[in-house]
Amino acid sequence: MTVPVRSDVVLLTGVLILLGAGWGMTQPLTKIAVSTGYQHFGLIFWQLLIGAVLMAAICAVRGTRLPRGRRQIAICLMVAAIGTMIPNSTAYQAAVHLPSGILSILLSMVPMWAFPIALLMGLDRFSWRRFLGLSLGLCGVLLIAVPGASALNLAVFWVGVGLISGICYGLEGNLVAKFGTAGMDPFQVLYGASLMGAVIMLPVTVLSGQWIPIDAAQTREGQALILGSIIHVVVYAGYVWMVGRAGSVFAVQVSYLVTGFGVLWAKLLLGEAYSAGIWAALLLMFAGMYLVQPRPKAALAPA
Repeated sequence: MTVPVRSDVVLLTGVLILLGAGWGMTQPLTKIAVSTGYQHFGLIFWQLLIGAVLMAAICAVRGTRLPRGRRQIAICLMVAAIGTMIPNSTAYQAAVHLPSGILSILLSMVPMWAFPIALLMGLDRFSWRRFLGLSLGLCGVLLIAVPGASALNLAVFWVGVGLISGICYGLEGNLVAKFGTAGMDPFQVLYGASLMGAVIMLPVTVLSGQWIPIDAAQTREGQALILGSIIHVVVYAGYVWMVGRAGSVFAVQVSYLVTGFGVLWAKLLLGEAYSAGIWAALLLMFAGMYLVQPRPKAALAPA
């Protein structure tokens, strides 16, 4: 394997920080988007539509087309349901009741949920080190959820709802690992998933009475939704590039940065403050992520 030069490491580390900062900002933007009553189905529809438009442009530039095979459509529908519609529906509802920083901390459970799901699906082997990491993460959740553990007086129910997103993302990753993507690259998968998801959510949004008019884009909440959707797609594309350039083990370290920046942005943009119990929970989550993630064999992927 080619030994990476220092300049490559510095460049990739800088990109990783930018990805974490961008992804972390989507949580306070979500909090702003739900602050005046916009409901989850309407928000999800516009997020999916914005993502589909941006992914269509990226695929056009790359010369790839919309997936059309039966297996490809099935995979895109799975990604749309488990990767966006279900987790975002619960996340938007939890964001009404939980501080943005808490949502970021709960989202850091993704790699920890992925481990037991992989065991159940026969994709991984048991490891005491990773089991300890999962246990530390769950202890962090208890510090947030147990009444009296923080001055925020959070409802245990909404903490549980906030955890559903991480479970969905952990399941999505394992399903893709087990069944593959039917020859599609990640951009095609996201394009197909976003477009199909938008088509499904349109009647659901209208019939549920949660339609958000297009002139909402002029409001602070609408602008937060648009910005968050754009950041998500751009960061996702950057993450895909990072995996190809530096390898998945290096790229997955972005999970630390997403959580850390999510808490920081919530403090700077929303003025959120946290008790000692919440900071202790954050440290436990970081320790859990460190133990659950596979040990890197190399800093960067082979050239």
